[in-house]
Amino acid sequence: PSAASGGIPNPTPQYLAHASLPPFVLPQERQILVVIDLNGTLLYRPDHLRPTYFVERPHAYSFLNYCIETFKVVIWSSAKSQNVMKMCKQLLDPKQLRKIVAVWGRESFGLSPIDFKQRVQCYKRLSLLWMDEQIAATHPEAYKGKRWSQADTVLIDDSVEKARSEPYNLIHIPTYEGDKEKDGEILPQVHDYINELARTADISTFIRSRPFQADPTWRLP
Repeated sequence: PSAASGGIPNPTPQYLAHASLPPFVLPQERQILVVIDLNGTLLYRPDHLRPTYFVERPHAYSFLNYCIETFKVVIWSSAKSQNVMKMCKQLLDPKQLRKIVAVWGRESFGLSPIDFKQRVQCYKRLSLLWMDEQIAATHPEAYKGKRWSQADTVLIDDSVEKARSEPYNLIHIPTYEGDKEKDGEILPQVHDYINELARTADISTFIRSRPFQADPTWRLP
């Protein structure tokens, strides 16, 4: 992206210093913010001329439903917002949709008008989420002035580059391209890993020390 869109981000020294601390396990789970990508992560869009037609990744519905019922969830896709919402309405029922904290599309990347219309690399700067007042209000201790941060936020995405500004808040999974056999059952493994994140005092320190690694041979018992 151009400089007008923020250019190519890098982690701040403060972020890296924070993530370098040793991980600490909590005695019980806590509330976390789960940011989920759509295309390539939960689903595959085979035809760009039909932007809302997709094939679901195995276990996508049950995984998304679990996250919505257990944690705070944001959907963030680089597709245009109108298409993102149409896909969400196909994936979820109205009750589930109402429980989602926010649905962000291409309009939420801070792109310049020129970059918005072009196929430029998009970066999911989690700091944009953390600064958003609507999202901040969903923090369990918002009444104390607390906001979401690298300590309690995780991004699930098939792109390492998109998470460049906060690399230790990323669960990176293989890109789904419609082949149910190729990548195995990834989302149940992510399910278990997220539950571990909910029991750690700081997500970025945990992911830095033990990043998610998918096993393509793993199958549900």
